[in-house]
Parts: sequence; structure tokens; C-alpha cells
Amino acid sequence: DSNPAVPDMYSAFMMVNTSGRFSGQKAQLLMPQLKENDTHCLIFQYYVAGQREGANPGQLNVYVKENNSPLGIPVWNASGPAYPTWRQVELAVSTFWPNFYQIVFEAVSTGQRGLLAIKDVTLQGHQCMSTPHFLHIKGVEVNARQTATFQCTVNGRPQDSHNLWLQGIGGRQAPMRETRPVNSRRYIATFDVENTTKGDSGRYRCIVHSDKGVGVSSYADLTVKQPPVPIAPPQLTAVGATYLWIQLNANSINGDGPIVEREVEYRTVAGSLIDNQPVDKTTHKIGHLDPDTEYEISVLLTRPLDGGTGAPGPPLRAKTKCAVPGAVPLESIQGSTYEEKIALRWREPVQTYGIIKQYEISYKALSSFDTEFDLTNQSGKVFKFSNETSHMFVGLYPGSTYSFTIRASTVKGFGPPVITQFTTKISAPLMPGYDQETPLNQTDSTVTVLLKPAQSRGAPVSKYQVVVEEERPRRARRVAEILRCYPVPIHFQNATVLNSQYYFTAELPMGDIKTPVPFCIGDNRTYNGYWNAPLLPHKSYSIYYQAVSTANGETKIDCVRVATKGTATRKPDAVEPEKQTDHTVKIAGVIAGVLLFVIIFLGVVLVMKKRKLAKKRKETMSSTRQEMTVMVNSMDKSYTEQGTNCDEAISFMDTHSHTLNGRSECPTPSLVQSHSHSYKKKREVADVPPYQTGQLHPAIRVADLLQHITQMKCAEGYGFKEEYESFFEGQSAPWDSAKKDENRMKNRYGNIIAYDHSRVRLQAIEGEQSSDYINANYVDVRPMQETVYDFWRMVWHENTATIVMVTNLVEVGRVKCCKYWPDDTEIYRDMKVTLIETQLLSEYVIRTFAVEKRGAHEIREIRQFHFTGWPDHGVPYHATGLLGFVRRVKSKTPANAGPMVVHCSAGAGRTGCFIVIDIMLDMAEREGVVDIYNCVRELRSRRVNMVQTEEQYVFIHDAILEACLCGDTTIPANQLRSVYYDMNRLDPQTNSSQIKEEFRTLNMVTPTLRVEDCSIALLPRNHEKNRCMDVLPPDRCLPFLITIDGESSNYINAALMDSYKQPSAFIVTQHPLPNTVKDFWRLVLDYHCTSIVMLNDVDPAQLCPQYWPENGVHRHGPIQVEFVSADLEEDIISRIFRIYNAARPQDGYRMVQQFQFLGWPMYRDTPVSKRSFLKLIRQVDKWQEEYDGGEGRTVVHCLNGGGRSGTFCAISIVCEMLRHQRSVDVFHAVKTLRNNKPNMVDLLDQYKFCYEVALEYLNSG
Repeated sequence: DSNPAVPDMYSAFMMVNTSGRFSGQKAQLLMPQLKENDTHCLIFQYYVAGQREGANPGQLNVYVKENNSPLGIPVWNASGPAYPTWRQVELAVSTFWPNFYQIVFEAVSTGQRGLLAIKDVTLQGHQCMSTPHFLHIKGVEVNARQTATFQCTVNGRPQDSHNLWLQGIGGRQAPMRETRPVNSRRYIATFDVENTTKGDSGRYRCIVHSDKGVGVSSYADLTVKQPPVPIAPPQLTAVGATYLWIQLNANSINGDGPIVEREVEYRTVAGSLIDNQPVDKTTHKIGHLDPDTEYEISVLLTRPLDGGTGAPGPPLRAKTKCAVPGAVPLESIQGSTYEEKIALRWREPVQTYGIIKQYEISYKALSSFDTEFDLTNQSGKVFKFSNETSHMFVGLYPGSTYSFTIRASTVKGFGPPVITQFTTKISAPLMPGYDQETPLNQTDSTVTVLLKPAQSRGAPVSKYQVVVEEERPRRARRVAEILRCYPVPIHFQNATVLNSQYYFTAELPMGDIKTPVPFCIGDNRTYNGYWNAPLLPHKSYSIYYQAVSTANGETKIDCVRVATKGTATRKPDAVEPEKQTDHTVKIAGVIAGVLLFVIIFLGVVLVMKKRKLAKKRKETMSSTRQEMTVMVNSMDKSYTEQGTNCDEAISFMDTHSHTLNGRSECPTPSLVQSHSHSYKKKREVADVPPYQTGQLHPAIRVADLLQHITQMKCAEGYGFKEEYESFFEGQSAPWDSAKKDENRMKNRYGNIIAYDHSRVRLQAIEGEQSSDYINANYVDVRPMQETVYDFWRMVWHENTATIVMVTNLVEVGRVKCCKYWPDDTEIYRDMKVTLIETQLLSEYVIRTFAVEKRGAHEIREIRQFHFTGWPDHGVPYHATGLLGFVRRVKSKTPANAGPMVVHCSAGAGRTGCFIVIDIMLDMAEREGVVDIYNCVRELRSRRVNMVQTEEQYVFIHDAILEACLCGDTTIPANQLRSVYYDMNRLDPQTNSSQIKEEFRTLNMVTPTLRVEDCSIALLPRNHEKNRCMDVLPPDRCLPFLITIDGESSNYINAALMDSYKQPSAFIVTQHPLPNTVKDFWRLVLDYHCTSIVMLNDVDPAQLCPQYWPENGVHRHGPIQVEFVSADLEEDIISRIFRIYNAARPQDGYRMVQQFQFLGWPMYRDTPVSKRSFLKLIRQVDKWQEEYDGGEGRTVVHCLNGGGRSGTFCAISIVCEMLRHQRSVDVFHAVKTLRNNKPNMVDLLDQYKFCYEVALEYLNSG
């Protein structure tokens, strides 16, 4: 019974008797080749039995060969001491067309006796019932040392009894990593071939063993590619001191292609890796190297897929040339200043890059306190040997600032320059010569002398003093010789108390002595606080005359004796000066009474003159300037008187950022037609207002507007809250058309719809019911997607030339208005709209469209003015931008055009604000009164809830007040010269000029920051980051730092400022303190700044350190600043730096250019030259445009981020105005800056300088 039964003669059969066979002998049964395009099943039975118990006769193996592949590894085998019965096995083979396969049965003898048998090999017509099978398997390609992942899709569900693995034809196998289900009938098994090598390439398949048999997948190829490595090192083609040019020489490689990336890796010999640089050409320049240094350079090649970068190729060793030295350390330069010489000392550069041969020191006079000095010949150059690091410059002018440029040189030439400045001390004025000391005239109590002007030496003479010294009998050196003139002033009254031999009898301003003038000592008058007491006849005196110069914290004096007076021969009855003093006091009351009467009388006269002057200005000056002057003259008194009537600030500059009286603003974007044009047409026919003023709310005179607003804000019984609540809320007229079912979809809001009596009626479209309806009154709502066509129909029907939009498309995540205009050309049924031009400004956008209508033989030009400066909540913080917007709209709207269309979202809140402001500006100009209350009431009769919140109502008042106070200060470019000349003309009656009055108005309307406005800057942790606690940025303008730097806060003393065209284009800040340098560079990087403008000097004494590197790299926290280059052109030093965040190298780097302006000495209020300052503006603009397309920001700093920085920003805005709209408005530019930081352009001279640079800009073309 141990012998198998003889199989059927028609079945495939193999039986091997292992008796007499030695170990390892094989017998094979080869089945015919099969080609099936699906998984199918083979069934066979096997028998294994030893001749004696426990014997193992051999092993049965089953192979599945695909195509003509090698035999490979068995997919199934059986061995063991004995299988006494036949057993059946299923073989699920998954081989797909066009592949074919062959089954090979193999018996392998162990040398022991027994039988090995196979029978009943049958190909089924269906899939195996108990053994899983596979779907098609895909090939994998990886790079060497990477993991190859195969995925096999198995038919069936995972079972614990199933054993799956990946089998390579070369013998490598991989266990299953994981499974995941595909659906209820299939799952995917994943296999990883880890750490692959080239030898692992070949064919792999999936095997699954079950209790009933084995499943075999088709083969898939594993392709292991070897990352490429260059065979030869790169080739050196050129050598410099800081660069090496190489040719990659990477065409011959070991490994596999294709090459998708090339890199150059370099390091110093025996040093660590410096950098990897991607290369896209066959030659490459490695820059920013150290001179006279040997480097190893290798090429890395990369092919596709992970791990495709090969090992570095053979290295090239190359050495850079010797180079020019680095810069002399700026901090090492010290100067000792004297009146006519400066001693300069320095140290050799840190990076010498060779042997220093010599130093070149150039000097040039930049400016002087003494404007009479001719500095053109004050320049030169000296050379010093390498062992000489000091030099004494002689023959200099006193009180003059000199620029010193020091360069070191090696045999390769001079290194980069370092520039510093020193100012010589001033000299005492040179007194004129007096040949004899005889007075012009002399009495018993007076001496008349001739006072001659002194010659300044380094600083202008600031004042002249006359000193009387009593000649006392004792022999001693005179006081003037001991004290070197008279530096300590002593009044006559104090001379006796102090037992002083001298006293000051007069002090005269420099302007009084431009030519020789006689002066009487003892005339009993007072000169600048010094009593010129009568001389005593019985005493002898020496009269000294001295000149004083003061500049840069120094005071120098020179004096000369101009006369002597001897004792009188007789004693007249003269009053002693001490008694005369008492007598003078007695008559002072009488004189004071007379003076009081005179002052009152003069005051009345001046008021009358002032009114006449205002009338005269109205006749001779432009209407815009006249408006401002009249308003200031009429309001300044009430402004002063009312300014302290409330506990809190109550001027028109009060903030609107809070909610008033518990009311919050509803979203009020809207589409509306302005009444300004229709109102103007009515006035031309009959001089009547657009509506009847109320009896309980009469119109307010412009001159009384400030007082009215102040009272309304402070009132406890009746104020703005009560006045606003008196308006009728909700529907006040029929709106049946809007409520029709066919029109409901045309209304954005169900409660803001068009009244019947005032709605816009479109021309009806034939066959379309209610096609004459649009939610628009002669006050209206913004278009929705469904009403865009109707909107353009209305624009055409009403012959509109101007569209005003006072909402953004999306606010706080909500859609406020659909985009009803095209980016190019769009056709809305029979209307064609083409965008012609877009002009982007900081607070609004102007778009120009060409509109055509089918059947009409004309093309109309329509402008849209889109105000983008309205915040998402509340009202604008200041009205300045909106007022400028309103004026621009009015100036660009043709006189013969139809009504303008104004919209926000609902056509109620913001729209109402714009219309009321527009109407009131016209009324104030034409009639001298404003009637805001009745205007709002009239608008609400035409459209529901116009001016939707109390906050908006108050804002309208403040806006009108600001407009009346400031006026329209725009000047056309072609009139600037004549207007500016008139503005500077001094009025002899008021001793003032129009530009002084304009600057006074600017100061009056500049908002004062409150403590709560600067809460972040005032936090205790931020105190040490502020240079001055009285010059702080408001919270709303702060640029919060983004880059993380340990525990450091995100605050920096800086403020964002708008330019003419770009919001937040400027960041104005103080010169970095020693503890804020890294914050400064965080600011530059975080806010994508590409320019830095420096308008002050480096001065460690004022905590103004040098915050940039002169060479190499400085690290400030995570920010690295690398010096690239420097250039000096006249009085502008430009330096280029590369900055990046070392913690985020993936962000890349940014190039930043610093412009250090040398033409603004510390002691001057304005720059020395208008031309050079304009050149600075242009250089910054050019760099911004070339490097970043004008998108980068500009950091502007001076000592405290105030007057100088504001002057730069204002002039930049003014130049853009001239370039784009051929007009200039210095007042508006400065006012806009001061809304964010009140100390911008803080001096009258700086304000004038803005006008003068504008003239220089026009002259330069």
C-alpha cells in the first residue's frame, strides 16, 4: 500500500525511484508552453515516500518559467520523511498576454531510497477556488542604495494562513511590509527591497502560499540605476582674487543618466564644506571667495528619482590670487579736532590679503557753519607708508565738516574705501582794528563809539556785546586779559553785589551791525535784557566791544577796547544809577497803562486789517488757497478757546475707530448716483440750495463749524447721538416696484431697496416684464451678478461719465460686490465694455473703460474711481485720503456729463457719506455755510437709511471741518514757481507769509497721539527699544516682526507709511540702537525691503552704531547680512548687502541696497543741496524699479525717525505726483504722513524744502 497506484495512461505523470541515486540527482517533467491572458489554475497531485520509516528520499519542486527566462527559484516544494497518500495542490498562475509560461516539475534525490511522484497535472477552465491569485504587477526603477517598493494586488481577503513574499529571479527575496484593502474582494500587498545595489536589478514576482496551494504573479522588472559620478575633475579656466571660473568637464561619467541637475561643491583645503551651488551651464563662476586661499572643487551630478545624486567627482585644487585688502575698520578711525587741523588715526584692515603697501587718505570739505567760506579748494589726497597709520591735516577751515576716505593697498591695488567725517572747532570772530580809542562823542554820563562788524571764522557771529569795565586804582592785569574777554555776562544791577569790575551794558543781534554804526553807552535804554545805565561822571571806564560765535556746542569770543572815559572835571547833579533804577520803577506803572491802551487799539486795527487782507487774497490768489486762509483766520480763535472744554480731545481729528454710543456700523457698500452735478446745475439757474434748510436745524456758518462740532461732541443733553437718532428709520415712501416678485432677485438686501418716486427707470426691453427696474435711486445699490447688464444699461442711459465705488469686492471674508467690470473686454448682451487703463494709487484705483452699445454710433469713455482705503469696520481713521479722493473725482468728471454713479454694497452707508461730503464741499465753497443734517434728511427721503450709523454721521462733520480748515492745496505744475513765490512774500502788515500760515494750519490739524494710541510701544518690555519716549509709533501703523528670535518681542519703533501709488511703501524708523540692530534687520527681511535710506551720521556717542558690515558676514540672531559691494558718488554712499534667514534657507536671500546720504550735516535743518537730495530720491527709485519691479518697501531712518525721514517720504510722494498727474500738493503729502506719525516734516524750513525740491524736479526735466 506504500506504492502509488499506476496513473491513468492519459494523464501527465512523473515517478522517480531514488534507489541507487546519489544525492543531488534531478529529474524534470516539462509541461507544454501556455499563453493565457488571465489568471488560471493548474491542479496536480504529488506523492513522497521513503523505503523505511523516517527516510527522506528527496524533494519535489515546481517552477514557473515566464517566456524564456531562467528557471529561477521554485514557487512550491515538498519534502519530508513520508507522505503515505497522494495530495492535491492548486497552482494559480497570473501571466498576461503577450507573455507565455511553462510549468516545470522537478524531483531531487537525497540519496536515500524511496519514491517521488507527480500525477494528474490538469489545466482548469476557471480560476483556483482556494488559492489567491494576482493582478498585473508593475516594474520599479530606483537609484542605488534606495528602497524599491513593489505593490501586488491580490484577489481575495487577507488571511492569517496566507504567506506572501516577493521573489527575485536572482534569488533575493523580500517579506511583505503591509497590506491595505482595495475593496471587499481585493487588497494590495506591499514589499520593500531595501538598500538596493546594481546587482539587485532583475525580475521579481509575488508569491502567496495557502493551505491548498500557491499563487504566482507575473514578473516585473526592478531597474537599479547607479547615480552618475564624473570621471574627470573640473577644469580651471580663469582665476581671480575672489573667484574661480571652472568648466564642469562632466560629459564622461560613471553611472547612469540622464543628468537632470549639476552642482558644484567647494571647500577650503583641510576645511569644512562651504557651499553647494546649482549650475545650469557647462562653465561656472564661483564667487565671494577669500583671496590667496586654496580650494577643493568637485562636481556632483544628479539623475531622476530620490537618491539620484552621485558622489562628488574627483576634486580640482585651485588657489585664488592675492587681492586688494579689505576695508580699514571704521571703528578704529579716531580724530582729534582743532580749529585749523585734524589729527587722524586708524588701524590696518582685518583682511589684508597680502602685504599692505600704503594708505591713501582723501579729504574734502562738505559744509561749514560759516556760509561765507569758499570750500571748493578744500580737498586733497595724501599717501602714507604701511607703517604709518596717522596723519595731521593742516590748513583746514574752522567750523567745517570734512569727509575722509581711507583705502589700503597691496600690490594688487586699493581695497574698498571707508568714509568718516570730522568737524573742526570754530574760531573766535576776528574783531576789526581800532587805531585809537577816542570815542565819537562823550558827555559826563555817555560815550558814543563806532561799532564795526567782526569777521566770522568758522561760524557766523551770533551776537555782539558791549562791556563797560571800571578802571580801578589798584595795579592789576585787566579783567579782559585774565578772562580772555568776557565769557560770563553780568548785568549792571548785579555788578555791585558781586563786586564785579565789569558789566554788560548791551547785547546786539548780528543783523544790527552789518555795517559800522554809532552806539551810545549810557543812553539809559535796555538792549536784549541788559540795561545801558548812564556812566558816573566821577569814575573812569574802559569800553570793550566783543563778538560771540556759537555752533556745534562751542562758543568763541573775541573782544577789543574801543574807547576809554576819564573822570569828569566837575560833578553835575546826576542821579545815581541805583537811585535811577528806583525812579524808573515808579514811572513803570504809568508807562504800562499807556502801553495797554496802545496794545488794545492796535489789536482792533490788526483785526480789521486781517479781514481786509483776507478779502484782498480772495481777489488775487487761487480759490483753493483763499479757502484755506479764510478758514484758518476765522477758526483759529474758536479752535484755541474750545480746545480745553472737554475732558478728552474733541477736535475734528478725534479718532473714529471706536463704536459710538453702543451703535455698530452695518455693512454699507452701495451703488449710488451722486447729486453733485444736478445740484450744480440747479444753482446755475437759480441761486437756491438743493433742499430747504430746516427751522430747527438751520445751516451752520463755516466760521462756526469748529465750535458747533466741539459743542456737539461735548454736549450732555443734545449731541450727535440725539441728533442722529432724530432721523426717521426705515421705509418713508412707497417701494412697490422693488417688491414685485420678478424684481426681488435684483435687490442685494431686502430692506435697502428703491423708492418708487426716486428710482432710476431704465428703457424697457421688449418682451421682458419689469426690465425698467434696477435697485437704483437718484441714490442707489451696487450691482449683483444678476444685475451687471442692468448696471451698464443705466450708465449708458444716464450718460454717466464717472462711477464711484466705495467698497472692496470682499471684506471680512464676505462678498460685498461682484466684479462688474472686465480685465480686458466683456460683452453684456448689447453692451461692450473694454478696460483701457488702470492707475493704482495708495488709497484708490482709477480704471478707464470704453463702452459701446449695439446700434449706437459712439464710444463713450467712462472712469471708475474705486476707493480702497475704507476699513472693513467703522470709518476711515482720518478723512485726508477720502477728501483727496473726492477732489480727484470732481476734477476728472466732465462738466457736460450726466449724473455720476456712486455705490458701495447696500447703497446706504458709505454711499451716503460720499454724497453728503461732495454736496457740503460745494455748499461751503459757494455759500459759506454747511447743512449736513438737512442734507442727510433729504437723502433719506430718496433712499432708505442713507448714512447708516452715528459714527458715519460724526465722520462727515469731521471730514467737512478738515476740508474747510485745510482747503484744496493742489498746485498745477506749470503754476508752481509763481505760486510758491507768492506764498513766500512777506505781508508787511502781519509780518507773516502764506507759507507760514499754511504750515501753521498743518500743525493745527496734525493729530496728537494719545497714550492709548501707542499702548504697544509703551509696554515695559519695549521701553528700551525706544530712543525717545515722546516719539512713538501708533499701534495701527506698527510693522510687527515675523522672524522668531529667541525671547525677543515682535515690536520695533517703526511706522508704515503710504507712498503716492503704493500702500505701506515706506517704513520710517529710528536709527537702530545697539540693542535693536538685529530687530532692524528682521524688519528689513520680514517686510521685503529692498532699500534703506540713511539720513543721519554714525555717532556712538548718541547710541547710533554702525549696523552693517564693511566686509564679510555679520549675524544678527537668525538673520545673516553679507557685504557685497560699496560705491561713493558725490555725497551718496551706496552699499549692497545680501540678507537671508539662516533658520529658513529654503526662503532664499534678498538683495538690499543702503543709501547713506552725506549731504545733510547734523547741525542743519535741511540738506545742503536740493540737487543732491533729488539725486538720492532718483537713485532709490531706480534701484527699486530695477531690482524688484517697484514692489519692495523702503526703510527710511534718521536719528529719531521724524523730520528728516518725513522730508524724504514727502518729497518722494511729491515727485510721483508731478510725474503722474502734473500737479503738486505738499500740504496733502505731509498731512497724510502726519496722520500716521505726527513728527513727520516738523520744521518750516523742511516744509519749504519740499516745495523747492519740487521746483528743482521740474527744472531738471
